[in-house]
Amino acid sequence: MHGAKLSREAIIAGGGHWRLHLWVMCSTFVLFPILGVLFAWWKPVNVDPMLYSGFLYLCILPATVQSAIAFTSMAGGNVAAAVCSASASSLLGIFLSPLLVGLVMNVHGAGGSLEQVGKIMLQLLLPFVLGHLSRPWIGDWVSRNKKWIAKTDQTSILLVVYTAFSEAVVNGIWHKVGWGSLLFIVVVSCVLLAIVIVVNVFMARRLGFNKADEITIVFCGSKKSLANGIPMANILFPTSVIGMMVLPLMIFHQIQLMVCAMLARRYKRQTEQLQAQQESSTDKA
Repeated sequence: MHGAKLSREAIIAGGGHWRLHLWVMCSTFVLFPILGVLFAWWKPVNVDPMLYSGFLYLCILPATVQSAIAFTSMAGGNVAAAVCSASASSLLGIFLSPLLVGLVMNVHGAGGSLEQVGKIMLQLLLPFVLGHLSRPWIGDWVSRNKKWIAKTDQTSILLVVYTAFSEAVVNGIWHKVGWGSLLFIVVVSCVLLAIVIVVNVFMARRLGFNKADEITIVFCGSKKSLANGIPMANILFPTSVIGMMVLPLMIFHQIQLMVCAMLARRYKRQTEQLQAQQESSTDKA
């Protein structure tokens, strides 16, 4: 349904903001992977090596679509640009993520073969394209039923998570991962997310973006897609390692939602204060 929801007008409205989109892509596919490679090389704690591979896999995934747009809207950011950036990241990830897996990950069964990319395109790209092409016929219905479609999106993500946890149980992952390892994943996820958010805020201000664009950069450039990551993992990796590979992603996903919800509320207050100041200045003039 993401393809059906994305109108040509939204593409045109947000597509011209190329500097913003370029930085979001750099954050998603350059900054994150560099941090992942450095962390996997450093290995500061003695835990299962597959957890380090899991963090590296997390770092090469595309951004989320729905939550990035939702948080941008909630915070008063540039929604049109968020729609374009998040959608472009998701689509580029279909090609770039398997390629990056093959380049930076030394996991048996991983790689970016044409067959694997074809399977990923079939699962993720084809539905998007079909949805967008069918927009002339179902666009009005989609607009009228946004709440139900949002609930469907959320339900599909829950099913993806449930499937991943079920596979983890079948593979005995909870017997392999202790509380110490789980704490390690939580701490690393928080640190990784904090670094990326700080860098995005710094670069947004350094490059001269306004507050609305800064909000878009923060929420589109710091998120990773669980909905894309788990289906890709099922294609790219052997079944025996999928549970450990996606565990950091599942925990990171929950942390990013909580952190971004708090950030969105803070940005919303700042946006409202800025608007109030502008209105006050206009009245005085």
